[in-house]
Amino acid sequence: MKSATGPSGIRAGMLGDTQQRDYAEKLRLFNAFARSELCEAIAALSLPADSRVLDAGCGTGEAVAWLHESMQGRAMVVGMDLATVHVRAARRTAPAGAPILQADMMRPPLADGSFDLVWSVNAIHHLRDPAAGVRVLSGLLRPGGRLVLGQSSLLPDMYFAWDARLERIVNEAVRQYYRERYGRNEQDLAAVRSLIGWLQAAELERVDVRTRMIERTHPLTDADKRYLLDVIFRGTWGERLRPYLPREDFEALMRLCDPDDACYALRRPDFHFLQSLTIAVATKQEAVPFVRHRSSRPVRARFP
Repeated sequence: MKSATGPSGIRAGMLGDTQQRDYAEKLRLFNAFARSELCEAIAALSLPADSRVLDAGCGTGEAVAWLHESMQGRAMVVGMDLATVHVRAARRTAPAGAPILQADMMRPPLADGSFDLVWSVNAIHHLRDPAAGVRVLSGLLRPGGRLVLGQSSLLPDMYFAWDARLERIVNEAVRQYYRERYGRNEQDLAAVRSLIGWLQAAELERVDVRTRMIERTHPLTDADKRYLLDVIFRGTWGERLRPYLPREDFEALMRLCDPDDACYALRRPDFHFLQSLTIAVATKQEAVPFVRHRSSRPVRARFP
């Protein structure tokens, strides 16, 4: 993929992100769809009410509000995103007084050791060097602070209870499309699963991982329908998959995606959707105290 830069000289990320990139509607739809699972993950962090928190790659700002609410509104939550449209949306969505910064995640305008927690969901894999990005984010933590990396869709997005073969070839067609669109090989795009390795490489401790399944069956809520129709059926599948599927299979898929067709998937009583949400949490090493021996030379304390 050719490199690209924004007006401030920011180089495009692996997935083409620049200051001009806009997928705010997709972010809003996903956050509405997965709100209960994302809020459950935030609640599991048990953040003290006076925490200082950064949402790195905050998108349209919903998680900034949820993090703020989880601490009874008695915390400072900062949002940061690269895209101009996302920053504007986040400033409308976030609680009054929550700072929303427009900045490159690799060069945040923030002091090291400023935060008790850094939350970054569906963002780090957009960087050309995610491991370096994790090291940058870990530098923003105080000793004992936690870095939270989240990633959806480490497992296939759609479970076709009615046709396992079509499910398999559609998922492969999607992967092939993204490899060609971004000029990446299969290993590049598979690296998104490396959350644990990235955290360990940043010398963070006590890495804990939990994967939640976002599971939806018939009947669906309005938020479920909007996300599945607009983001999956139209945004991820649609006409873009035509070159990667046999004609008969592409036509069958389009019938499943067409609200005016009798085969429309979202009306099927056997409809079953599974999307994974993986949350990895790691802790920055506490500062190690020093003791003085009789020689008055400072040495690192040893503990059993």
